[in-house]
Amino acid sequence: MKNTFFLLAIFLFSFIGNAQDADDIVGVWEPGHGKAKVKIDKIDGKYYGKIVWLKEAKDPATGEPKVDKNNPDESMRNVPLRGYRILKDFVYQGDGVWEEGTIYDPENGTTYSCVITMKDENELDIRGYVGVKTFGRTDTWRRLILKKK
Repeated sequence: MKNTFFLLAIFLFSFIGNAQDADDIVGVWEPGHGKAKVKIDKIDGKYYGKIVWLKEAKDPATGEPKVDKNNPDESMRNVPLRGYRILKDFVYQGDGVWEEGTIYDPENGTTYSCVITMKDENELDIRGYVGVKTFGRTDTWRRLILKKK
């Protein structure tokens, strides 16, 4: 009986220790390409990410801040990329997964359906796709700044 209780206690504590919290995603993250840093915040119960840093913040041709020149909406093409919200409307599903959101790629002006999976407290798998998750691409982002507790 003692051994059974001991094993049950270990199981429960290991489960509690690995439990993910919806707000674990909050913080500053660096995409795999290293060209930007994205701050993820919770706003009205959903999660959003905006560009807070760019490796090349200025357009080399003009010296002006880089803008969203590839946006299919012409009225958005003069909006600066720094401060631009590229992750929108994510809802926590449990088990370290956020879905129902989109990711925008300013390099080609395309918005993709997206799922975010937390691999561990410092790594996210960001999978953008069109239609079916199978037909997509995954990028690993690493945490730069921890969320505030």
